[in-house]
Amino acid sequence: MADILAENLSGKAVMGSDGMELGDLYNITMDLRSGELGDLLVSPNEQLDPARVGFETDERGRLRVPVSSVQAVKDYIVVAR
Repeated sequence: MADILAENLSGKAVMGSDGMELGDLYNITMDLRSGELGDLLVSPNEQLDPARVGFETDERGRLRVPVSSVQAVKDYIVVAR
């Protein structure tokens, strides 16, 4: 995958590989010691039931999508489901 600046990802729509729109990218977690990226924090769409999506949620209800699930970044961030 080509290098992409984080500032270009903020607010980008996140979609499952099955075509389900999950929500918009809120932030990305990172291990400060290793620099390794952890999870995408996704603000879920209002009509989405986070319990049925298959990803953990944080204390504010945002989806925690592992960065390793990212398949493509174009018009959407596409993640494996």
